[in-house]
Amino acid sequence: MSAITEPLKSVNHLWKPLVIGSGIILLAASIAIPNLLRTRSAAGVPALEHMYASTRLENMALPDAAPVSLSRAGAVVAELKSAARPAEKSATADRKIVRTGALELTVKSPADAAEQIRRMAESMGGYLEAAQIGGTKEAPTADITIRVPATHFEDAKAQIRQLAARVESEKTDAQDVTRRYVDMEARLRNLHAEEAQYLTIMKSAYKVDDLLEVTQKLSEVRGQIEQQQGEFQTLSKQIETVAITISLRTLADTQVFGLNWRPLYQLKLALRNGLDALADYATTMAAILFYVPVILAWSITILFAAVVAWRALRWTGRRFLDWHAAAPQKAANPA
Repeated sequence: MSAITEPLKSVNHLWKPLVIGSGIILLAASIAIPNLLRTRSAAGVPALEHMYASTRLENMALPDAAPVSLSRAGAVVAELKSAARPAEKSATADRKIVRTGALELTVKSPADAAEQIRRMAESMGGYLEAAQIGGTKEAPTADITIRVPATHFEDAKAQIRQLAARVESEKTDAQDVTRRYVDMEARLRNLHAEEAQYLTIMKSAYKVDDLLEVTQKLSEVRGQIEQQQGEFQTLSKQIETVAITISLRTLADTQVFGLNWRPLYQLKLALRNGLDALADYATTMAAILFYVPVILAWSITILFAAVVAWRALRWTGRRFLDWHAAAPQKAANPA
């Protein structure tokens, strides 16, 4: 009998490592398998999308001789849109970046420096976007915003720095708008394709009601094209040019009792830093709030897997290894 109970005792001591090992295996599988499947599917999507788009577009032409109904037109327009979407996803355009710059300078004469900056921007192919001259006679100020081609951004900043007796601060921001640019470009292509389709339908429509309905649809599409075209041109201008905002202060404004102290400037700087910190806090809290459900879901999944593994192990031990009979026997041995 002892020859049988000794292996059972050794198995009984191994249940905790088995449970922990099972939980680790389940966790690794739950993380690795979805990523593996996603990688495989992502690897095959571009080729399938390109083949599907080219096939659908080649077979999308309508016969010119036969009359076309509005229901058929709607189906064809929907097919054009669905065929264009894979081409949009597979397009790998270069990155589209919107950049802005801001400088705060101390100069001898803010008005003269603003005029020199304006001429410099025009010589580079840019233009003056906004300008404001203010302050007092003893301490004049100027705020000017220019736009220069993106290729001359660094040259423009270098020339602006040369006008300053001292550069108080300098800031450059960049925003990637590639996805937005591609989406707007694809939307315009779809709208132009829809417009061409309605024009084709109008040529083959014979009923007055059909003509009126097609005309109305065509007017709506053209209105959307005009609106989308305006937004697209604005975004393109923001990408192709860079806005530089320059704040100019005179030396007399920065000298208080011989010290380089600017209370109003420091107050503005503190306010801006406070707003930046508040924005960072809001972004962090939003990210945490969005990640809390994910963390809870993973915790519940791991806990559920551990409970299931423990119950399965305990059932296996009681069913095949007779653990419930070995426990009383182990307690009786010391007596």
